[in-house]
Amino acid sequence: MDRFSQQNQPFDDRQDAGRQLGELLRERLDDDARADAVVLGLARGGIPVAYEVAKLLERPLDVFVVRKLGAPGHEELAIGAIASGDVRVMNDDVVRQMRVGDDAIEEIAAQEREELQRREQRYRGAREAVPLEGRPVIIVDDGLATGASMRAAVSALEQRNPSTIVVAVPTGAPDTCAMFEDMVDEVVCLQTPQPFGGVGRWYKSFPQTKDDEVTDLLEKSVSSA
Repeated sequence: MDRFSQQNQPFDDRQDAGRQLGELLRERLDDDARADAVVLGLARGGIPVAYEVAKLLERPLDVFVVRKLGAPGHEELAIGAIASGDVRVMNDDVVRQMRVGDDAIEEIAAQEREELQRREQRYRGAREAVPLEGRPVIIVDDGLATGASMRAAVSALEQRNPSTIVVAVPTGAPDTCAMFEDMVDEVVCLQTPQPFGGVGRWYKSFPQTKDDEVTDLLEKSVSSA
């Protein structure tokens, strides 16, 4: 896993992380992997990172909406995730550990599906999604903990027939980053600290990304293309 770094220095913020990740991708991805590529940011926290990556690689940016399914009473703990295209991925081990029943899962999924649709409309508006079929896709988030959101994103992306899929994050749990090696064409984790302790631990500033910030960065990316 020589593509994974063991550095343990927190990033200043998502913008700093995106610039460092973009530099690494520019060095490590060959011309074919970058040519005609689309950079997708997972909403919301992945967008500020993906914006910097897209700017450095001089590639178009688009948003990809994934909603985590939080455990009842422990919403930060992902029992699964849903993504565009009615894709659902479950963390079966967490479901069993938390003893979450099928009815509760369906209720949580229905609520998150409504929010997913609202966000897609808010972020993109009347703008068409960037075409992905036959093109390399670099999908970016601000980090990988359980990987549930990214797994849902990858499953949804596969339905759109890109030529290749690269998962790229500034920081991630070592086992989670390694898990994606069998799922996608390339995995780039800028740092894989051990113990991991959560994505936010590896940022000096890690505020919640707002809807307006996502919309503004997408519009700024389009205007500068």
